[in-house]
Amino acid sequence: MARSKPSARDALKKLREQRLELDAQEVRLRDEAATELGKMLVQCGAETLDPEQLKQLVQASMTIGIDETLKRLAPK
Repeated sequence: MARSKPSARDALKKLREQRLELDAQEVRLRDEAATELGKMLVQCGAETLDPEQLKQLVQASMTIGIDETLKRLAPK
């Protein structure tokens, strides 16, 4: 038996299903990443930092880049 060519509607339906699966996977992976990062913060003693200051520090680091941030923080 010859297979019929999938219709555009079928292809769109499949694409939407895949997108939903990817969205759910992204949510799960973001949660896992947050847990991993939280563990690292505790391991280095950063749990005592003010959350808003930590957020500002990370945002500033991402703005100028990690390598540049590390260069600026390194002792001279």
